[in-house]
Amino acid sequence: MSKSTFPENFLWGGAIAANQAEGAYLEGGKGLTTVDLLPTGPKRFEIMLGNLESFTPIEGEFYPSHEAIDFYHRFKEDIALFADMGFNALRVSIAWARIFPNGNDEKPNEAGLKFYDDLFDELLKHGIEPVVTIAHFDVPVHLVKEYGSWRNRELVTFFETYAKTIFKRYKNKVKYWMTFNEINMLLHLPFVGAGLVFKEGENKKQIQYQAAHHQLVASALAVKACHEMIPDAKIGCMLAAGMTYPYTCHPDDVFDAMERDRESFFFIDVQSRGEYPGYAKRFFEDHGLTIEMEQGDEELLKANTVDYIGFSYYASRATSTDPEVLSKQTAGNVFASVENPYLEKSEWGWTIDPKGFRITANQLYDRYQKPLFVVENGLGAVDELSATGEVNDEYRIDYLKKHIAEMGEAIKDGVEIIGYTSWGPIDIVSASSGEMKKRYGYIYVDKDNNGNGTLKRYKKKSYDWYKKVIESNGAEL
Repeated sequence: MSKSTFPENFLWGGAIAANQAEGAYLEGGKGLTTVDLLPTGPKRFEIMLGNLESFTPIEGEFYPSHEAIDFYHRFKEDIALFADMGFNALRVSIAWARIFPNGNDEKPNEAGLKFYDDLFDELLKHGIEPVVTIAHFDVPVHLVKEYGSWRNRELVTFFETYAKTIFKRYKNKVKYWMTFNEINMLLHLPFVGAGLVFKEGENKKQIQYQAAHHQLVASALAVKACHEMIPDAKIGCMLAAGMTYPYTCHPDDVFDAMERDRESFFFIDVQSRGEYPGYAKRFFEDHGLTIEMEQGDEELLKANTVDYIGFSYYASRATSTDPEVLSKQTAGNVFASVENPYLEKSEWGWTIDPKGFRITANQLYDRYQKPLFVVENGLGAVDELSATGEVNDEYRIDYLKKHIAEMGEAIKDGVEIIGYTSWGPIDIVSASSGEMKKRYGYIYVDKDNNGNGTLKRYKKKSYDWYKKVIESNGAEL
């Protein structure tokens, strides 16, 4: 076997989220969460953007998260498949409303706590390290209705209680934690990222950045609690990453690309460096925004920085200051981007840019000098199940092969990367579109966009390919 560039203790696996996989949306005492209110179809994006108030499921709409792929009842068979592939890590999230159904209950829900005990025990039994996201796009609906979600400082206290509850319960089982999934998403899909719903005439930017401050404080308190309660654990932040290219070498384009990247880096600058950067202060001043801080906030942020940077990478982006070029933007991803003429696109219009993955990893490591953890990367595609139960997903193998090769190059560049959990090792509900036909997995789940299907699991061609990658520690692609 050829020598691998990947370190010996490298974490290989996959990543899922509670709200996209578990289903059982009101079972075991779980409360309603924001994702449970996202239907498929035209209303979905209006709700995600915070423009349409919806606090109960709408009659006649289909809500994919309610059953998802029923991981809640089937996690043992799914974990057995992951173990067979050789996973030594699985990234999952805990649904806040399984632990505190209303988000601020006096006592945690024992049935919810027990479910995750069983899940972590099953992973550990197979030698799989749980990598746990504390908040992955699911705010308990009660907190949205009663408090306005993260626009309200009260949520900091509720989140801290929630974090301490799960640290105490799982301290002997979970050694890798992350605070907020893709924390920068609250600027792009405010209801998804932070449970924000806007009223007519409100200053959206003001509300978003105030909510961001509350999440950053909550994240620092969780880091503090984790370090005190589980000293041997590592706790990180999580960024939806993907560098922005200037469309031309015109200085205005270059500056605009820098500004776009900073919009996301802002969150990680605070979580990793412990303070608000100068460019953010200027941005607030230029836009007439006033961030209300309590006494001690700045000291708290400074003293409780993360141990590692978790990030997702699917695509790079491009930007231009030329109105004519801007008019040809692709809306394939949540992040609007000018079309890059040098790159191919996925079926959903996302650019495919393996070299951009290496550049992004270098960019993050140069900036923060902290270990990186690639916690999402993958290709959403329409897969065809043959009559004999096979899926030939060569296109996915091609995508992943090229990205893992570039991750290896980044490691050779001197970037410290602790693990790689590709997105959706089993087909799950798409976060952006709510579709099942946008598949990422090595395992096909028999379910369609309307919720029909047997939920039977089938191994795709990529299943055996990824098994070899792990077995060879990334040497055989």
